[in-house]
Amino acid sequence: MNRTTSLDHRKRWLALLVLCLGVLMIVLDTTIVNVALPSIRTDLGFTETSLVWVVNAYMLTFSGFLLLGGRLGDLFGHRRVFLIGLTVFTLASLACGIATTQALLVAARAVQGLGGAVVSAVSLSLIMNLFTEPADRAKAMGVYGFVCAGGGSIGVLLGGLLTGTLSWHWIFLVNLPIGVVVYALCLMLLPAAAGQASGQRLDVTGAVTVTLALMLAVYAVVNGNEAGWLSAQTLGLLAATAVLMVVFLVVESRVKHPLMPLSLFGLRNIAIANVVGVLWAAAMFAWFFISALYMQQVLGYSPMQVGLAFLPANLIMAAFSLGLSAKIVMRFGIRRPLVAGLLTAAAGLALFARAPMGGDFVLDVLPGMLLLGLGGGIAFNPLLLAAMSDVDPSDSGLASGVVNTAFMMGGALGLAVLASLAAARSDSLAAAGAASQAALTGGYHLAFAVGAVFAALAAICGIFMRTKVNAGAQEAEAATATS
Repeated sequence: MNRTTSLDHRKRWLALLVLCLGVLMIVLDTTIVNVALPSIRTDLGFTETSLVWVVNAYMLTFSGFLLLGGRLGDLFGHRRVFLIGLTVFTLASLACGIATTQALLVAARAVQGLGGAVVSAVSLSLIMNLFTEPADRAKAMGVYGFVCAGGGSIGVLLGGLLTGTLSWHWIFLVNLPIGVVVYALCLMLLPAAAGQASGQRLDVTGAVTVTLALMLAVYAVVNGNEAGWLSAQTLGLLAATAVLMVVFLVVESRVKHPLMPLSLFGLRNIAIANVVGVLWAAAMFAWFFISALYMQQVLGYSPMQVGLAFLPANLIMAAFSLGLSAKIVMRFGIRRPLVAGLLTAAAGLALFARAPMGGDFVLDVLPGMLLLGLGGGIAFNPLLLAAMSDVDPSDSGLASGVVNTAFMMGGALGLAVLASLAAARSDSLAAAGAASQAALTGGYHLAFAVGAVFAALAAICGIFMRTKVNAGAQEAEAATATS
């Protein structure tokens, strides 16, 4: 039995809060930087082209090392690998905070992404191993889901506050005390345990090929708009990605201890959950980033006002993630809440697809925000449970890495495609004589509409999810209802 399951009730929930604080630090870092980019550009002399690498360097390593990070946790112990990843991330944050040159900041951001990938991949496994009872696991995954879903908006608020009152350096330096506290509390609350797959050999060839493939794919995507989607560079990188993925699959089918056992995708819920994860991440990234652009560039909101505009959605997500979602899962299973939540989110995106140029917050922004918060709050928990609950404990880190990779790749690809569609539509409208604000609004409308289609397709895929009936569901539901 995993030693993490032997912790007393109070310690397990304290450990969850500490793990989620570590995850929140990683989630914040994906959005907190966006608000500070203009200040970073002015201070360090970045050009418009080179500035994107402050974001892209992080995305490249974060996406590339998720699978490997999860597997290392299975092999060498989830707590040990989590603490190593946390240390790498915290030290890299210090380097970012004191950076005085472009090269140092970009290099430190790449290292930060590596540490963030390891923390993200292993934390979900630790939570799954801490909570084995259905009701407790549903509650714990709800808390984790809220941190992942709501952290982005908190990042916008915090980024605006720190950059405006102090300087851009502090969006990184604020990670230092958090990292130290999380490290110390993890040592106190989480017992050391050998990896569930301890004794197996690391699939080095598989690790190298899939990491390179993921990094090349993200590089091709994030530079697609600039280089051109049909350019030799983009097509060449995507072709190299395809070749590496074929090599990876061949290797995985032949080695004794594969990095990613292909049999994992023979489990229906895991396979469907990852397809849904890709589609939904594409839709949610569209909502978060494109709606932020709409509010800033069309409605004239400040970064702080944008962060506040997301608060209603975050509060609804909090209400569902921190209690209601667990009750819904125990009452209706995984499939029905997942489908209902995704359809609700699709409706929210559809509302944004009609938001006018001179939109009013209450009439044109708030309704979509409320539906997206409701949909996200309902769907996130069952999706994570579906992606993790069918795997053996020895593969929990791997499954965590796979679902995180699906979200990251779906988000990166979806955002790049939707941003490209929005830009092309805006350029077309401007060429036809539309005013700049009207052209921008038309481009955003198209991006929101396609995002709504992605969410609807995710809901259709969710219909094919297998609903498991747990023997202890009645008791778990009763425990949840009385908590």
